[in-house]
Amino acid sequence: MESGRVTVNGEVANTLGMRADPEVDDVRVDGRRVARSTRRRYLLLHKPRGYVTTRSDPQGRRTVLDLLTRVRDYVYPVGRLDYESEGLLLLTNDGELAARLTHPRHAVERVYEARVRGVPTVERLARLRRGVHVDGRRTAPASVRILRRFRSAQGGEALLTIGLREGRHRQVRKMCEAIGHPVVRLRRVQIGPLRDRALKVGEYRELSRREVDALRRASDGSSKSASR
Repeated sequence: MESGRVTVNGEVANTLGMRADPEVDDVRVDGRRVARSTRRRYLLLHKPRGYVTTRSDPQGRRTVLDLLTRVRDYVYPVGRLDYESEGLLLLTNDGELAARLTHPRHAVERVYEARVRGVPTVERLARLRRGVHVDGRRTAPASVRILRRFRSAQGGEALLTIGLREGRHRQVRKMCEAIGHPVVRLRRVQIGPLRDRALKVGEYRELSRREVDALRRASDGSSKSASR
């Protein structure tokens, strides 16, 4: 600015602290207009199995971006959901909110439904709640309960609901393996206050303003996460 390289609406702006709005004013540096800010997008996707949670994949596998057929804005996944898993995934271009949602300090809860081999005993469920050793570290306390019991060709199975406030790589699968009950199928059903049973596999939708506000409150710790 002091060297006269910045103009606002055609006039040189060389006063430090001068204010301008790039959405309204024509702000240029060396004659090139400063790009208008991209509108914020907040998308909730029901990720299918067989997709990677990245913008691109060196192995050529399908990514979650392939499902956003009508989205032209740059968005990226918040956190990860592994290739074999399905469920709710948030995508946005709001870097500040994404950072808050993924930072361990904010401890935003994610809830999963895990179908596992065998039916865990009361003692084994208690181990999950207290924390188990995964990759040399104990996991944080979790909420765990049995939703349903099944009979299959391989024997008994159970559907567990598991709520976590940390996000390590393949954490739910490793926790269940640690107590001797490997995961058969895994689905994420809730991210903080977001829960949508009507969203079909492979579908996505925009979040409402109320949902975005609820996410912000959950990520700054000013309110407890709760289902809609």
